[in-house]
Amino acid sequence: MKAVRGVLIAAGLLAAMPVHAQGAATITLPANTAPEGMVEQPCPEGSARLQPQADWAWLCRYQAQNRLLGSRPRVVFIGDSITEFWLPKSPALFAGGTIDRGISGQTSPQILLRFYQDVIALRPRVVHIMIGTNDLAGNTGLNSPEEFTNNIKAMTDLAQANGIAMAIGSIPPATRFPWKPALTPAAQIVVLNRWLADFAKARGAVFADYYAVLADEQGAMKPGFSGDGVHPTAAGYAAMEPVARKAIAEALRLPGKQRR
Repeated sequence: MKAVRGVLIAAGLLAAMPVHAQGAATITLPANTAPEGMVEQPCPEGSARLQPQADWAWLCRYQAQNRLLGSRPRVVFIGDSITEFWLPKSPALFAGGTIDRGISGQTSPQILLRFYQDVIALRPRVVHIMIGTNDLAGNTGLNSPEEFTNNIKAMTDLAQANGIAMAIGSIPPATRFPWKPALTPAAQIVVLNRWLADFAKARGAVFADYYAVLADEQGAMKPGFSGDGVHPTAAGYAAMEPVARKAIAEALRLPGKQRR
């Protein structure tokens, strides 16, 4: 885990600088004597997951789909299962150049590691990020609020340095996680969402407040909006969709954004 954090620190530092490598020539390496180490095509056929130690961020998941895109997307949604499961529940939202790059179970460091591949390299006009549930659950181990916020900052730096407008989604409400029943995340979610809202305002991004339309007075999902207390039902996503559409429309109108 220490090695992974070292990579993330480096990524955060590099994220503060504009990316100029998009026009560089593609590298073709001489073949190895054995199919090991650095190879041209490390991902298996399709999007089957490699062993976690071989593809911790699951870069293979969307590589083939990214190559097959016929044109640059208008909007990329990136996040965890709440983003991944949004597509089948609200297909109309993901039309007209809006694509889904969510992966179930992922935390902010994993999403940061694939952010260049699944967002920056696709050159969308807007990126919508919604993450934090699995950081609070500790899906990839112990972490801190500073590590989470640094990952959000790094993604924002990368996007804005490349002329991509940001829509930052709140963490949806939850009073417990079925896979980590000992945790009580409701109060922590409120604190992190306050930070996300303030950060979005300070950085010229749009804040999409899903918490406001999903949460009851105890910080849980409203009745009918979730079957397990974490993942939205079709009704939950229907409540989220107007918030998403408004946030994307506002992000597209942000002044001073360079569109490539």
